[in-house]
Amino acid sequence: MKIPFVSFLPMERELEHEIRCAFERVFAGSWYIGGSEDKDFEKAFAEYCGVRYCVGVGNGLDALMLILKAEDIGEGDEVIVPSDTYIATALAVSYVGAKPVFAEPCLSTFNIDPGNIEAKITGNTKAIMPVHLYGQTCDMDPVMKIAGEYGLKVIEDCAQAHGASYKGRKAGTFGDAAGFSFYPGKNLGALGDAGAVITNSREIAEKVRALGNYGSDRKYHHILKGNNSRLDEMQAAFLAAKLPHLDRMNADRRRIADRYLNGIRNPKVILPAVPGENVPVWHVFGVRCDERDALEKHLNNAGIGTNKHYPIPIHLQDCYKDLGYKEGDFPVAEKISRTELSIPIYYGMTDEEVQYVIDTVNAF
Repeated sequence: MKIPFVSFLPMERELEHEIRCAFERVFAGSWYIGGSEDKDFEKAFAEYCGVRYCVGVGNGLDALMLILKAEDIGEGDEVIVPSDTYIATALAVSYVGAKPVFAEPCLSTFNIDPGNIEAKITGNTKAIMPVHLYGQTCDMDPVMKIAGEYGLKVIEDCAQAHGASYKGRKAGTFGDAAGFSFYPGKNLGALGDAGAVITNSREIAEKVRALGNYGSDRKYHHILKGNNSRLDEMQAAFLAAKLPHLDRMNADRRRIADRYLNGIRNPKVILPAVPGENVPVWHVFGVRCDERDALEKHLNNAGIGTNKHYPIPIHLQDCYKDLGYKEGDFPVAEKISRTELSIPIYYGMTDEEVQYVIDTVNAF
């Protein structure tokens, strides 16, 4: 049996008519930037998340960067980010001239450990940027408590957590603002690059919208030194077509994850923990194994696709040599990078395919 790491085919076949209708509608309207499709999707996504404002932007990295700029975070400032995350989280901080300061994650959930945040706070710290990694929310109550005690902003990276919840609230609704990516592989994915900022702050929303439109609040009137980062009409229409199906498709991912959590019984394989207050959406299902490369080879030889998130931690990437970190500085992130292996999880996997993955992992 051949099982790819990810496949869009089940979703694409099911939603093909709606996607084609969205394309035809935008094409017939001959309006491609800043029109009704964008406005309609922003309204729908804000309502889905449970916030007042949504601003469409070009991609997830821009979403985080524009929030930081809107919060006037820049040169000389520090932002605490998890040491185990995709590099875009740190790049957003770097792009505004601030310094990413890494805090270790929990080994069991991969998310930032709130107990490691306070020691990282200095007089230059302006914000905490928790990442809801792999579709599971961070432990937000202690994060918000620390932020309140020190007067820090909280900017949530929700690039992998569309629809995930913590204690009954959607990811992205706890901090000052949140950034989403709609990269095609996300739980809610466009057919190209796209992103959004959500917030309950009118001021942040207005600044993000201006910053993403060359710093302009109206045509040829520029109040800020901005960027070009807007959600185009075509991608907005595609996202609007998919949004009503998101909860159902996330539920299907939970079906698969529950099968893995209950069926994988190999003592060499460590499964992710799911705190009781979380309802994950399983963008990625990552296991850990001290013999990770051998497990990967075993699965690949059986026709099962895999991925590694993320084999080189950010502090050891060449582009961050200037921060002066060395191997051993963040042992938890480094352990995850050596042992994490992601196995297939996507909407439409059949029971037979899921069982084949379980049986193959257990046979290792």
